[in-house]
Amino acid sequence: QVQLVQSGGGLVQAGGSLRLSCAASGRTFSRYAMGWFLQAPGKERAFVAAISDSGSNTRYSDSAEDRFTISRDNAKGTVHLQMNNLKPEDTAIYYCAVAPYRPYVPVNTADYDYWGQGTQVTVSS
Repeated sequence: QVQLVQSGGGLVQAGGSLRLSCAASGRTFSRYAMGWFLQAPGKERAFVAAISDSGSNTRYSDSAEDRFTISRDNAKGTVHLQMNNLKPEDTAIYYCAVAPYRPYVPVNTADYDYWGQGTQVTVSS
């Protein structure tokens, strides 16, 4: 069992920045791929970014590419999402998630076994 605790998020004006963080329990954090997803009202959960267990590989959605950066600190058991140049359409609840023991960087929700509690990001125009 892995527990995830998220922090960060909030209200920001368009063009601003936010940093989301996620702390994971468990002794084998360095063997987990980690991802961030968002869910806007009335829509399905969608992929934002993911990072491999070592941190050497990352993947981004088209919308996140060039604006967001995912990173991790295996010593601290944390993963972060730095979001720059935020747009109103980025408004959603953001979730971090764990994909244990995957030899690739997963982008599908079905690949993730554990989820954080979610954090609201609101971008005003």
